[in-house]
Amino acid sequence: MNILLLSMPDSFEHMPTVAIRMPNGALVSLAGNVDPHHNVAVADLILCQDRVRETVTRLVKEHKPDVVGMSVMTFQRRTAARIADLVKTLKPDTKIVAGGYDPSLAFEDYTALPVDFIVRGEGEVTFRELLRALENKSSLHFIAGLSHRENDRWVHNTNRAIHRLEDNEIRLPNRKARVLSGYTIMGRQADVIETSRGCTFDCSFCSIIEMRGRNFHTYSFDRVIADIRDARDHGAETIFLVDDNITLDVHRFEGFCNAIIEAGLNKIDYFVQGMTSAIANHGETLAPLMHKAGFRYVFLGIENILESDLTFLKASSKNTARDKGKKVGNATLKAIDYLHKNHMFVVGGLIVGSPDDTLESIEANMEFAKKYVDWPYIQHPTPYPRTPMTKDFRDQGLIANEQLHEYDGTTAVVRTKHLSADQIEYLRWKGERGIKTKHILPVIVHDPWFVLRNGRKMMKHTYRGSTWRNVLGLESDRKAFSRYKEIRRQEREYL
Repeated sequence: MNILLLSMPDSFEHMPTVAIRMPNGALVSLAGNVDPHHNVAVADLILCQDRVRETVTRLVKEHKPDVVGMSVMTFQRRTAARIADLVKTLKPDTKIVAGGYDPSLAFEDYTALPVDFIVRGEGEVTFRELLRALENKSSLHFIAGLSHRENDRWVHNTNRAIHRLEDNEIRLPNRKARVLSGYTIMGRQADVIETSRGCTFDCSFCSIIEMRGRNFHTYSFDRVIADIRDARDHGAETIFLVDDNITLDVHRFEGFCNAIIEAGLNKIDYFVQGMTSAIANHGETLAPLMHKAGFRYVFLGIENILESDLTFLKASSKNTARDKGKKVGNATLKAIDYLHKNHMFVVGGLIVGSPDDTLESIEANMEFAKKYVDWPYIQHPTPYPRTPMTKDFRDQGLIANEQLHEYDGTTAVVRTKHLSADQIEYLRWKGERGIKTKHILPVIVHDPWFVLRNGRKMMKHTYRGSTWRNVLGLESDRKAFSRYKEIRRQEREYL
């Protein structure tokens, strides 16, 4: 059969495509795990945001897919429905499969969309078994993790057990299946790999534990090193590790760093997400090893600098520093210090807009980011399907926006007891621009030609909505913010 796998074009505010265009790792993993006689094409539509309709039309005509698979997040649901409509118009007999976090956690909502199947949870084996059943015209009822139409109703099969990655059931990704190009981070060709899946913490904002439960499974280092080599052989100069929580097992992470060095793969730039507590408590030995292995940027899940907000977010334990087994306060500053001393940059993951937040508490977090982090990744709490946070906000009547296409993390869709959603988003928008600008010098040093070619576009993106009148103080920041909001609204219209 001919298979076309699509990721949606909708992108995060903090990852402008002029600077960052990362592939969807799930799609090439699916491509690597179907039976080899299928013809599989993978297309990340983030690479063609200005020509989505034309690209999808061309791909359908060229590949004549029997099955189209779509990876969807909550804020991409509207776009996914439009793409499904387009595919059905172009080739009505195509079967459409939706998968990813949003279809897994809100599968009931997808039964009203123009899709034929929903893959819930990890998709590699479920999707492979679905293709076999379609090919052989056999029963769908025994495929765990699958929802499917049957006459005028939907049938939701039993859940699929979480994959134990140690058993090698999940094969390596198939990067050859990609039919679009241009994955970059700051002009350098980029790719993604994973070394583990899962997390054992219970942060209230996180979809991972709702989708997988609280667990942690790992690939062997041999497999991971082979995956990195494959990404490098396909041109990757920068690799983002997409693990849910790679620093959950610090000793394993140290072993992974050593494996990279021993394999001679430490000339690649690595980006990783890490817990502040793990880096603070082990940074004296871990941070130098990370630097030697090639790690350049570390996304720290700081979440918030106020203990009251960390309590609401259920993120206190992963941000706690310890000395001889005793809690000795917040780990954030210690972790940042270790990373900076070892020549790594900190992407500061902060969340502002929890129920009790005030103007002062949000400004305190913004000031912290300005002082200590190199690149801010500041988000607003967002009521994603089935997360504990969603119930908390709904019970308190604080959800102000039910437009799911705006659930992108940087559009404030909930209010606090003291501030409107609009006020919260304005505070983040206003404070964040200057923090991003200060990081331009390290980027110039590392990627001078990219900055020369794209610096103006990057600044234009960062300061969308602003004019010279605004910069000179001749008009209010509020007017610039209103223009920014309208620009964002227009940018979401991909079809």
